[in-house]
Amino acid sequence: MASAILGILNVTTDSYSDGGQFLDPQVALAHGLRLAAEGAAMVDVGAQSSHPDAADVPVDVQVERLAPVVAGLVTRGVRVSVDTHQPEVASAALRLGAHAINDITALRDEGMLELLARSRCSVILMHSTSSAARAERVRPDESDWIARLLAFFRERIAACEQAGIARERLVLDPGMGFFLSRDPGPSFEVLRRVGELRALGLPLCLGVSRKSFLGVRTVRGVQERGPATLAAELWCAEQGVDWIRTHDVRALSDALVTRAAIRGEA
Repeated sequence: MASAILGILNVTTDSYSDGGQFLDPQVALAHGLRLAAEGAAMVDVGAQSSHPDAADVPVDVQVERLAPVVAGLVTRGVRVSVDTHQPEVASAALRLGAHAINDITALRDEGMLELLARSRCSVILMHSTSSAARAERVRPDESDWIARLLAFFRERIAACEQAGIARERLVLDPGMGFFLSRDPGPSFEVLRRVGELRALGLPLCLGVSRKSFLGVRTVRGVQERGPATLAAELWCAEQGVDWIRTHDVRALSDALVTRAAIRGEA
């Protein structure tokens, strides 16, 4: 099965890659529709950044940013996920018709567990070494990253099932970049061994787009990491990752189509 593309749409002021570009609801909606037209199976909309230097955004401001964009995409037939760890934001997103909730804290908030147990949406559970609701510049002492991830996800899957969230609704994201470590090594190790996460029997989602660990190895700034991003994303596709979360949907979509043509696939 080919990888599906999750297009990134940040309606934020300070996202590390595109902060401030899509604050205007009409501009954001147009971009979301473009991502869908370029090949995104779902558009992931976020109203608060999660990089180490990101600012907190009040819930009402997040909902104000999300509402016209999520509603506009949904009414035009675009599947939408909303990137949030806060029950109030997730509740508003579901009322607007969101199809999935993408939580960087893997539903560690009891309110999120209770809310999503009452819904039928898909849930992306992301691993993070951070104790906060954002990435941190940490350097964890952990020699076996896959063992760490497997243990983390087993615990979170059990918590979800106990709360009443069916296993079949879950997607697992190992987290990359600063969500793992300030060092690039863990991110590359997880990429090398991502197939081992198949032991959990659930779909996988990876987001490497323009991330810092790629910049460390290539010595490229955020806007110059397109080639490195695409190389890492194609590796994910080769490993059978189900969802690839990216800023540049067209580049990845074209690359996947070309790969399929070389293989003689329809």
